[in-house]
Amino acid sequence: MSYTYEYPRPALTVDCVVFGLDEEDLKVLLIRRALEPFQGRWALPGGFVHMEESLEDAARRELQEEAGIRPGLLEQLYTFGDPGRDPRGRVVSVAYFALVKLSDHRVQAATDARDAAWFSVWDAPRLAFDHAEILTMALQRLKGKVRYQPLGFELLPPKFTLTQLQRLYEVILERPLDKRNFRKKLLSMELLEELDEVEQDVSHRAARLYRFDHKKYKQLEKAGFNFEL
Repeated sequence: MSYTYEYPRPALTVDCVVFGLDEEDLKVLLIRRALEPFQGRWALPGGFVHMEESLEDAARRELQEEAGIRPGLLEQLYTFGDPGRDPRGRVVSVAYFALVKLSDHRVQAATDARDAAWFSVWDAPRLAFDHAEILTMALQRLKGKVRYQPLGFELLPPKFTLTQLQRLYEVILERPLDKRNFRKKLLSMELLEELDEVEQDVSHRAARLYRFDHKKYKQLEKAGFNFEL
C-alpha cells in the first residue's frame, strides 16, 4: 500500500552562523551570493537539505562546499519559518551556530558562493533573507552559553595566555572584567593546565601559556560540575 501526503510540503534549508575570534574582534563568516535571489548580497552559509541526509550533515556539507570550513563544535540554534522569509516560496530553515579557531580555517568560496570572508559581528553588512535575525539570535545564544559552558576555548588557539582568555570573554560579553577576580575564578576550577612555556616573539614581557584540559572537564561534568563565570 502506498502513502502520499495530503498537504503541500515546504522546502527545508540549513543556515550556519560561524564565529571566530582574532586579536581585536569577534568575527562571523559570510558568503557573497552568486545566484538569485539576493545575488551579490552577503549571507550566512547554508543551503537546501538533501533527501538522504540529516540536518547536521547538511550543515557540515554546506560549510565545506561554500567556504571550506569544517567546524568541530556545531550546535542547532533555532528553526525559522516565517512564510515570507524566502521569495522563492515556502522555505523553512534550521539554523546552526559553530565556533572555530581562525588560525585553523582559511575560507575559500565555492559552489554558489561568489566570495567568503570574515566580518566583525558588530559591523556586518546588510544580509540576505532573514539572516540578520538569525545572526542576532546566535550572538545572544553565544553570550548566554559562554558563561555556563567552556565554549570559549573553541575560539582560542590550543595554547593561550590568561590575558587572551580574559579578552575573549570581554569581547563576547561586551563589558570589562576585573582581572584579579576573573583569574581567581578560572584557576580555582582547576581546568587550566599551566605549561612550561611562554609567549614567543612579543614586544612586551612574555606571559605564561596555558591549555584547557578537555578530558578533566568531561570527567567533572559527569560528576555534576557546574562551569559558571
